[in-house]
Amino acid sequence: MSATDAPRIIDEDRMRADLYNFLGLLLATPPSTETLSMTAGLTGDDTPLGTAINALARIAKLSKPAGVESEFNKLFIGLGRGELLPYASYYLTGFLNEKPLAKLRQDMATRGLTRAENVYEPEDNIASLMEMMGAMIAGRFGRDHDIADQKLFFNTHIGPWAGHFFTDLEAAKNSVFYAAVGQAGRVFMEIEAEGFRMSAE
Repeated sequence: MSATDAPRIIDEDRMRADLYNFLGLLLATPPSTETLSMTAGLTGDDTPLGTAINALARIAKLSKPAGVESEFNKLFIGLGRGELLPYASYYLTGFLNEKPLAKLRQDMATRGLTRAENVYEPEDNIASLMEMMGAMIAGRFGRDHDIADQKLFFNTHIGPWAGHFFTDLEAAKNSVFYAAVGQAGRVFMEIEAEGFRMSAE
């Protein structure tokens, strides 16, 4: 698909897609020096989300890549496992690789979404779901995913657990930089859930 063929989306949806993709980036791997620098340059308004973005920018300015990588490993990898298990199956059933993952794979196939070849994590991890939602909003897979389809995907695969995950991330004992990521994610999930609730059935 060429740039001229890409679907045109309104600014609000572009910002939504960008924030989903940004959260996905921060949750997939420890941020690079470039990503930390970009995060430090963010500015928000006086809304709850803007306040959370400002807090994230402040902590990014004080953070070093090695320190954030250590934090990421303690949170998500650990010796046997990290402090948090960022998977829908775990949050919804208490176990990994359960029905929520099977349902997600089915819905991904229906929507033309595929896992990248170099990704080995189960698809129901929070980073992948943020990236999928961002891609759907931006129409990156060669088809439009209208608000009804976005709402269905969010309400099925993200809404039931992502807010709980971000709250846990915000409060995790190993969270410093990621506490601010958790705050931003939690507030954004609240906004998205309310927006979808108010959208036409």
